[in-house]
Amino acid sequence: MPSVSETDKKMVAEIEGAVEQIAKVRSTIGRVIFGQEEVVDETLITLLAGGHALLIGVPGLAKTRLVETLGTVMGLDDKRVQFTPDLMPADILGSEVLEEADSGRRAFRFIPGPVFCQLLMADEINRASPRTQSALLQAMQEHSVTIAGQLHPLPEPFHVLATQNPLEQEGTYPLPEAQLDRFLLQIDVSYPDRASEQRMLMATTGAEEVTVQAVMDGEQLQAIQRLIRHVPVGESVVEAILTLVRNGRPEDSELAGIEDQVSWGPGPRASQAMMLAVRARALLDGRLAPSIDDVLALAKPVLRHRMALTFAARADGITLAQVIDRLCEPLA
Repeated sequence: MPSVSETDKKMVAEIEGAVEQIAKVRSTIGRVIFGQEEVVDETLITLLAGGHALLIGVPGLAKTRLVETLGTVMGLDDKRVQFTPDLMPADILGSEVLEEADSGRRAFRFIPGPVFCQLLMADEINRASPRTQSALLQAMQEHSVTIAGQLHPLPEPFHVLATQNPLEQEGTYPLPEAQLDRFLLQIDVSYPDRASEQRMLMATTGAEEVTVQAVMDGEQLQAIQRLIRHVPVGESVVEAILTLVRNGRPEDSELAGIEDQVSWGPGPRASQAMMLAVRARALLDGRLAPSIDDVLALAKPVLRHRMALTFAARADGITLAQVIDRLCEPLA
C-alpha cells in the first residue's frame, strides 16, 4: 500500500499534467474565438465535468464556431444537427429499416442517427417541437438510446452542446423543464467588447483563415473527468453549495420572500452539478481544490435554468439574476 504522501504526490502530478493540457486547449481556442473568455471557460468546465451545456444568445455570436472548434481541439468525433420545426426524433436517434437479403429473408437493420458521436451540436435546439427536443432526454442522462425496444449505448465520452436563440424570437419553443435540468450549465453568450470585435474583423475577413489542430483526444478527456471526481472538496464549500441550492427552493428557503418570488426551485441535480463544476473550475485555474468563490462564480450558470419566477415577481420586474444574487449574499 502506498503511503498517504505518495498518493498525494501522484494526485498533484496528475493535476499538474491535466492543467497543462487544459491550458493548451484554452490557448488554441483563443486563436479562433475572440472576446468570449468567460463563455469558453464555462463550456470547458462543462466538458471537464462530464456534462452538457446550453448556450443561449442571439445569432451571430460564434456559438456554432465555438462548438466546432472544441470538437477539433479536443479530438472528439463531433456531429451537428440543425433543429427545425419539421425535425423528427428518428432524424436524431436513428431508425430501423427492413432489408431483404438475396435469399429472400427479411430482417430489420438499425441505422444510427447523428446522436452516435462524442460531441453532438444541437444547433438552435428550441426551433424543434417539444417531442423532438425530448428525444435527447435518455441520451443525455443515460448515454444510451432505446430504439424498437433495443438499447444502444452511445460512444464515450458523450456530450451535448446545444445552442438556443432567445425565446422572444420568432419560431421558438421553450425547452421542457426535465430537459433543461439535464444541462450542467446554461451559458449566456453576449456581444463581444469593441477591442475583441475589432480583432475578429481583422482575423476573419483576411485572405487566410486561422485553423486549429487537436491537442488532446477522447481518452485524455475521460482521464481528466475521472481525475476531477477525485479532487477534494472542503466542508465549507459543501455547506455553501447546500445553502445556495436549498435557499432557492420556496419550501426550504431560509431567506424571507423567496416563496413569493420563486414558483419552483433547483432540485438535487443542481447540487450535483455544482459539486462537479466547482472542481472543474478549480482545475481550470490550476488549483488543487475549489473554494466558495467558485460556488459564487458558477451560481448563475448552474441555477438560472433550474428555477422559475412567480407571476407576481415577473410583474414586479424581478429577474432570476436578481434572485440568484440574493441567494449568494449569505455566502459572500
